[in-house]
Amino acid sequence: MAIYGYFLSSEEFAPAELIDQARMAEQAGFEALAISDHFHPWNDEQGESPFVWSMIGALSQVTSLPITTLVTCPTVRVHPAINAQAAATAAVLTNGRFRFGLGSGEALNEHILGDAWPEAAERLQMLEEAVQVIRKLFTGERVTHHGTHYTVQNARLYTVPTEPAPLYISGFGPEAAALAGRIGDGFVTMKPDTPLVEQFRRAGGGSKPVIGGLKVCWDTDRARAVKTVHRLWPNEQLPGELAQILPTPEHFEQAATLITEEMIADAIVCGNDADDHVEAVSAYSQAGFDEVYVNQIGPDQEQFFDFYRAEVLPRLRA
Repeated sequence: MAIYGYFLSSEEFAPAELIDQARMAEQAGFEALAISDHFHPWNDEQGESPFVWSMIGALSQVTSLPITTLVTCPTVRVHPAINAQAAATAAVLTNGRFRFGLGSGEALNEHILGDAWPEAAERLQMLEEAVQVIRKLFTGERVTHHGTHYTVQNARLYTVPTEPAPLYISGFGPEAAALAGRIGDGFVTMKPDTPLVEQFRRAGGGSKPVIGGLKVCWDTDRARAVKTVHRLWPNEQLPGELAQILPTPEHFEQAATLITEEMIADAIVCGNDADDHVEAVSAYSQAGFDEVYVNQIGPDQEQFFDFYRAEVLPRLRA
């Protein structure tokens, strides 16, 4: 049976709100937490971007649920050695309940120091080398590494967990899925794509966990929910590589003018029909996913958690 978790959106909510949501998620019966790692939100309407490592430290003190980053880019904005230290400390703070989701990133967050944004193939190479560096440092031994993209000199992590945090690798195409199968402890992808899951498993993933997630908008008025999603998260419907290459929230706002409310209504579960919610979440377990994270768009957080506690989670587990 799949694990059903709650996805904390650090693009849309302030730190105190995320902490409240974590508490409510645990009380509602969600079994795990995921949290996004962004420097910028996707658009100004979302309006937030707290530092993920500060948030994980705070969350570790208010919830007993496992916490996964979905996902951190360890290649450009923050050196993989620093990411390794942050992840090791998170694993210690959570008593081994931290899982490190990693991906090749988006220009939106990674261009901020003025570095060139590489092509997709190079980004995957950088991700693979970053994973090598992180795994070496997780041993707690002294590490010197001179690679194609990264240098580490006489570095040692003194605060490390008993067992290293698992590394879950994100991917949205066959090459990234194959890389995840080869180097990851699990695979992250956001659509219930059975062929992509099979690609990961064939490439070495075997029975390792597959993690996914979806956004919904609970509201007693479906039309109002559609408008909420259209205002806050139209970027979810942008096609192709736009999410990886557009550099600023303003560019996403410009591209999102092409997204209509009808497109939102067709693509995202909106409203309070329990059948719709159960069907959308169940699609992931049917596609071979082991963990599914749900995120509520908009302000009706308490009502969403009440709804899932009473009408959705029991049916998913039945």
